[in-house]
Amino acid sequence: MLNFNNISKIQGGETLYSKVTFQINPGEKVGLVGPNGAGKTTLFRLIIKEERPDTGEISFPDKLRMAYFSQNVGEMNGKTALEVVTSGDAKVKELQLRLKDIETKLCDPDLDPDEMNKLLEEMGDVQTDFEKRGGYDLESRAEEILTGLGVAPSDHHKMIEDFSGGWKMRIALAKVLVIKPDLIIMDEPTNYLDMETILWLENWLQNFEGAIFMTTHDRYFMNNVCKKIVEVAHKCVTVYSGDYDFYEKEKEIRLNQLKSEFKKQQESIAKDEEFIAKFKARASHAAQVQSRVKKLEKIDRVIVPEEEETIDFDFPVPPRGGDDVVVIKNLKKVWKNKNGSDHLIFQDLTTTVTRGEKLAVVGVNGAGKSTLLKVIAGQTDPTSGEVSVGPSIRAGYFSQFSFDVLDPENTILEQIRVGLPQASDGFLRNLLAAFLFRGDDVKKKIKFLSGGEKSRLILAVLLSQNNNFLILDEPTNHLDIKSREVLLNALKKFEGTIMFVSHDRFFLKELSQKVYEVDKNSVKIFPGNYDYYISKQG
Repeated sequence: MLNFNNISKIQGGETLYSKVTFQINPGEKVGLVGPNGAGKTTLFRLIIKEERPDTGEISFPDKLRMAYFSQNVGEMNGKTALEVVTSGDAKVKELQLRLKDIETKLCDPDLDPDEMNKLLEEMGDVQTDFEKRGGYDLESRAEEILTGLGVAPSDHHKMIEDFSGGWKMRIALAKVLVIKPDLIIMDEPTNYLDMETILWLENWLQNFEGAIFMTTHDRYFMNNVCKKIVEVAHKCVTVYSGDYDFYEKEKEIRLNQLKSEFKKQQESIAKDEEFIAKFKARASHAAQVQSRVKKLEKIDRVIVPEEEETIDFDFPVPPRGGDDVVVIKNLKKVWKNKNGSDHLIFQDLTTTVTRGEKLAVVGVNGAGKSTLLKVIAGQTDPTSGEVSVGPSIRAGYFSQFSFDVLDPENTILEQIRVGLPQASDGFLRNLLAAFLFRGDDVKKKIKFLSGGEKSRLILAVLLSQNNNFLILDEPTNHLDIKSREVLLNALKKFEGTIMFVSHDRFFLKELSQKVYEVDKNSVKIFPGNYDYYISKQG
């Protein structure tokens, strides 16, 4: 269906990949993985012809219906959310207008019979195509998808400019899904989605009959949707016939095999080179020497790709603190609506967060997870009740608004010195390296960093400030799989207490020891990890 034949791409004088050949078959669900900067998004742009390959070609049938979702949603002003979604298929709109035009002409009492027959014949063809493309149920399908992606029915007719950036992303995603294409290309579809919506999208894609080619930082999502993985790394593209877990295991197996082949080949080469050096001056061995020289010239040398540098960084052990980290009594929080009425978030919460707990806060979007963290972090006052943080507790708070404390003109190294003024240069560089800022990366200015890079920088400081209580609101947002693993490993080793919100199920499962669920104006406590919490649902 979609064929890559000997593709090479050079960008900024650097080769991203060369001699790429693979295919995506009808109905296949394929995940695209690889480190940032390897060329994943470029591969998507090559498919949709926003960029051209330097060599080779990408081919697909003329009638292939393709849809592309990216993080750049573009301008969508002047329409309601529903109008934006239903405008996604230009061909359906064209067929709809043609049907109306034909119907108008057929109403003409003076219409020539021959012309009428031609119009009726064309009408039949247009109706067939319109039905095949889902034109008759387009609006109801659009409403169903919008609702599934978390846009309430009451907001379907709201103007697009009245939505925030995150909600516009959902509407742009709905616009892609409603088309019912043969192939959907998706660049990070789970960004800005809450758990409930991620699960809905996951289920929708599992049941989708067409093909999918996507990249995502959510390994559970990729595992549950994709049954084939394409990796872009080390200027190569490699295909793995399995889900993400299979890819990780198979990649390790292939790498070990390659190392073994490399070792054997190097031993053989060393023997030949030793023979050449020993006998090159002897006329009696001239033929044998020449034979081995030619053999070495023709040999197809095994290359072992450079392994990503990993640093075992020991974070400072925070001061122990008391056993009672946070004592909460009869806590209640109410926000004021725009019309002045009260909106109850939760009430009657009495509990104690004890030393060393790793506590996940879960709930549907808008239930009040972030609000609970803000109250505990002292970022907003409770409406009633008490929140007492222990006197020996040093709390570090991370939220998406933490970006605001960064100075755009600082370099990464200068910025981290602000948070850790007493630390040595060596300590800071090692810390940054542990969070994937290596070499000249530390000289980059904050204003040039991506959202993921800013998150990693703030988290690096929080984990090194001797805080013994971390309050983390969506720390995994913007982070790729590798960065999430670096953060997860750091938090697992952290000897203090953690309260966190995340929509990453792998992160929740691996880190949580207790779960607070914010739902229906209350907070329910589950005395077990995320798997235990899931087992108690339904």
